Amino acid sequence: MSTELATARQDVRQRLLDAEHLVRASAGGVVRGERPRWRRVELRPVELKDGPRLQVVAFDQTQSFTSNYAWGDDAEQIVTELLAQGFGHWHVTSTDSELGYRVNKKGRVLVTSTAASHERATVHDRDKQRLVEPSAPFLQALGITDRSGAVKKTRADKYHQVEQFVRHLDAAVADARAAGRLGRPRLRVVDLGCGNAYLTFATYQHLTVGLGLSVEVVGVDVKEQSRRHNSEVASRLGWASDVNFIEGTISDAEVAGPVDITLALHACDTATDDALARGIRWQSELVLAAPCCHHDIQRQLRAASPPEPYGMVTRHGLLRERWGDVFTDAIRAHLLRRSGYRTDVVEFVDSQHTPRNLLLRAHLTGSGATAEQEAEYQELVAAWNLRPHLAGLLGPAD
Repeated sequence: MSTELATARQDVRQRLLDAEHLVRASAGGVVRGERPRWRRVELRPVELKDGPRLQVVAFDQTQSFTSNYAWGDDAEQIVTELLAQGFGHWHVTSTDSELGYRVNKKGRVLVTSTAASHERATVHDRDKQRLVEPSAPFLQALGITDRSGAVKKTRADKYHQVEQFVRHLDAAVADARAAGRLGRPRLRVVDLGCGNAYLTFATYQHLTVGLGLSVEVVGVDVKEQSRRHNSEVASRLGWASDVNFIEGTISDAEVAGPVDITLALHACDTATDDALARGIRWQSELVLAAPCCHHDIQRQLRAASPPEPYGMVTRHGLLRERWGDVFTDAIRAHLLRRSGYRTDVVEFVDSQHTPRNLLLRAHLTGSGATAEQEAEYQELVAAWNLRPHLAGLLGPAD
């Protein structure tokens, strides 16, 4: 370990173990040659019945695991273990400052430290651990909560979707900032296919009110009625100067770059591909897309003769449909990687709330797919005679 990395880890360690001033912390990424047990970890102080604890939430590829450690020897042991795992970046928020470091491809350690004031929230009640409070005015304006700020029973699923999306957004933004990205003074977010703009407004609320960032948000939808309704809501909320809506298709709407964050939530079939292609062309730092419907690849599977021995899978319509879903999103994830994005496919929300519950979460890193990954992709599309729409939009690999 280099002296610079050892020093950076020691500084982070001191902040993590400062029970009086720690607000929250996160780690992710990988130092070259290391293999962390977890994809990402988040830490924060909490108050339990047994007293104050350091809470650690560890994420693998599909789920999270929460543990609580008493301050003192237990907290020191887990912090030591986590720092030794070889994460590529750490970011620690304290009541009076922020400190972070990241290790670049050449092994150089880049440290950032700023003075800032932050409030602590240590309540452990699960019902209160929300990133989107029901009292938020935009929820009432959109009919999710009533006048008293209570979530309507008929809109509970929609509120849960909004809350879960914001959790993914919050984690993605934290990772990007810890990696030295999203550094422009005023960020620009575009929501392609925004519909009734639940997530458009939630994004603005969280980035500005929750994280204190300066943000401009643009919502795009093909329906003129959506543009008019959403613009009226933005005006009533006093957000019209920062949140704007335009009418147009995902592929052709006149939206100029730069765009720091591209969103596309439940854009149907190849509209998701159109959104991903725009995000890639804008070189957005973050692209978050929840696909909806996968008719294009499903149609190609119906017309193609499957390679052996997969005829027994595509012979059944329901299985062929699900197979097409998996193929479509696996291909999208690879094409994002090929375009320089580190890409995860995660569960957006529990399937009980919506069957369309996958989220493609992509971070711009500049590192393309490996030769082995590209060979796997080429073999897959050739064997099944597939012509992915996104591949056609992006053109051949360099």
